[in-house]
Amino acid sequence: MITPAFISRTLHKAWQRKGLLSTALLPLSLPVLAATAYKRRRYQRRPDLVYHSRLPVVVVGNIYLGGTGKTPVVIALIKALQERGWRPGVISRGYGVKVGDQARAGTGNLAATEFGDEPALIARTTMVPVSVHPSRVLAIKRLQKSYPEVNIVIADDGLQHLVLGRDIEIVVQDARGIGNGRVMPAGPLREPASRLQSVDYLISNLHDDLTPPAGIASMARQLSMRLTPDTVTHLVTGASLDWASWHARHGAGPISAVAAIGQPERFFSMLRAAGITLDRACELPDHDPYETSPFTDLTSPHILITPKDAVKCERFNDPRLWVVHPVPTFSDPDWLDSMDQMLRFIAAKKQTMAAQRGKH
Repeated sequence: MITPAFISRTLHKAWQRKGLLSTALLPLSLPVLAATAYKRRRYQRRPDLVYHSRLPVVVVGNIYLGGTGKTPVVIALIKALQERGWRPGVISRGYGVKVGDQARAGTGNLAATEFGDEPALIARTTMVPVSVHPSRVLAIKRLQKSYPEVNIVIADDGLQHLVLGRDIEIVVQDARGIGNGRVMPAGPLREPASRLQSVDYLISNLHDDLTPPAGIASMARQLSMRLTPDTVTHLVTGASLDWASWHARHGAGPISAVAAIGQPERFFSMLRAAGITLDRACELPDHDPYETSPFTDLTSPHILITPKDAVKCERFNDPRLWVVHPVPTFSDPDWLDSMDQMLRFIAAKKQTMAAQRGKH
């Protein structure tokens, strides 16, 4: 059966080399390259078109189509900033949600149907304010108006949204790196690989024993990240166990896993590396709305899902569902301290500039 997940796997496999399919599609990549170059030149020549917030803005994005693991980085960054005294807020597109003319903002237990699965997950996990709209400018203005206590903005995705001024750029990639190095549809890239030369941090999200992709010539601080299970929450009751305790009680199986994320195999591989033998591993399309339950055909007494999927699965009231919350380990643990220092300098500079404008 040909499913969206199968088509996605086939394309991403083809995009790892410059084969016949990629070469045949190469002419179709020329308009993408031209449009990307035109957009970048336009904002370089017309800096007045770019919206600059009075707050420091950090963009976390990628140039590779599909999921590379941005959300765990966003959550880790938010928590690290909170520990260092910052009061972050998040803006996002709100993928799959019809927001309307006005940006939507909220905090706490937000509905995925109103904010999108990733923004809802971020809000629930970190308790920071979140604002969503396809126009990140409208989103950030709504965030600043509704939550004036916010003193730093994290943009979940939006690397290519050049109308939004940013102070720091973080790109997240995985072991696929830049694939065959071509832009879509001949390759997996949203924009040329040369874009990585101008970002500030490049984080490689790896699993199992995969090695980082080849390094690139860039001023970016380059590091890797590996996710491991930290806690597991029973979706119906909210009961939570650390991973070792859950594994000791239920790890003997049979266990199934379901994931509707950009790279479901990354979730399954993490579970296997943590000692789980999966009876079934079910892939769903990224951002699947879960209009019907995919769990009815599974007979396992325990089903593991991702936090991103959990925000859409509560209504099924299925007692077999357990949410695995991963924690990242970075090869360069000092990068967050470096980020904190950079942001404090940026914040002080913006405050000084605002004060000088106020005198005139």
